[in-house]
Amino acid sequence: MISAPTLAQCPPDFGAEVAFAGRSNAGKSSSINTLTQNSRLARTSKTPGRTQLINFFGLHNGTDQKLVDLPGYGYAKVPEKVKLEWQRHLSEYLLNRQVLRGIVLVMDIRHPLTEFDQMMLEWADKVNKPVHILLTKADKLKKGAAKKALLEVKQALHEWEDLVSVQQFSALKKDGVPQLRQKLDEWLQLELPEA
Repeated sequence: MISAPTLAQCPPDFGAEVAFAGRSNAGKSSSINTLTQNSRLARTSKTPGRTQLINFFGLHNGTDQKLVDLPGYGYAKVPEKVKLEWQRHLSEYLLNRQVLRGIVLVMDIRHPLTEFDQMMLEWADKVNKPVHILLTKADKLKKGAAKKALLEVKQALHEWEDLVSVQQFSALKKDGVPQLRQKLDEWLQLELPEA
């Protein structure tokens, strides 16, 4: 739909949207592409930090449901000034966007709960938005190690269990897509106008 550098340039604040956030190189764009079955929807790159704008993707022609690809944070090879600017816009979006129904927080299963992930969880807690954590690249670990990582993340977040859910995901093997779709369907349901 649109790529916005600031909150002021985002589409009108109505409908329902779910934002995808995550550390650069965690597999955020790949997750969106796998979910939507469109390999060229969100730009993927071997160079972390390619997503530098707030990108809006409309769902189901003519509805007000949107997926939002937020700028990656943390690892990007960009100047510090640019990183701080991204963080400011990210914070404005998360704290002020009225139609935001939930946040899909994308983490590499091998490096979960970084300082930036914790910051995202704190923002979500501040605005009382649910978070669904996608532990991506699950195919890079053996089943036992992936299950252990999932349990460790769940245990680390047990105090937030009413606000946070967690799952494994693999864009490569398309594992975890139905579970993610179910969560998004739940969040994106638009209230029907009263008769």
